[in-house]
Amino acid sequence: MNEGKILIVGYGNTIRADDGVGPWVASAVASWGSELVETMAVHQLTPELADPIAQARLAIFVDAKPAAEGESVEVVELDPSNAPVPSGHLGDPRAILALARSLFGRSPRGWLVAIPAVDFSIGEGLSSTARFGAAEALRRIAELIDRETSMVSDPSTTGRPA
Repeated sequence: MNEGKILIVGYGNTIRADDGVGPWVASAVASWGSELVETMAVHQLTPELADPIAQARLAIFVDAKPAAEGESVEVVELDPSNAPVPSGHLGDPRAILALARSLFGRSPRGWLVAIPAVDFSIGEGLSSTARFGAAEALRRIAELIDRETSMVSDPSTTGRPA
């Protein structure tokens, strides 16, 4: 992980149908071939992710959310959790942001992109709900990346050097 890149972390179980939409989206973003973006497709959030997250300038987490058909993608800005830093598997990206801050002294801005999912049965492949949500998530992630890169190229928008 190169310092200052945008990190996309797609997480979920790829053999539990729609639960694999996070890794699917991370792989799709990787196919864009952007030098500004690093992607990781992981089964779950673990403490080992704190190091690459601490090195990123922006972290975007992508996960499935149980939902009814017709619900839309949620994009939520994250702050590091104030809860005690856990040591095992982490279910909440705010906890991994807090761990990065605790261990490495910094935590990037973070976003959660939650994709509606309706099928968590054993098997590969995405439902039409998750596929539609994945397409929307990719558009929203591209917007976040564009916003971040335009902020860095224009220091007057951030108050910090580019």
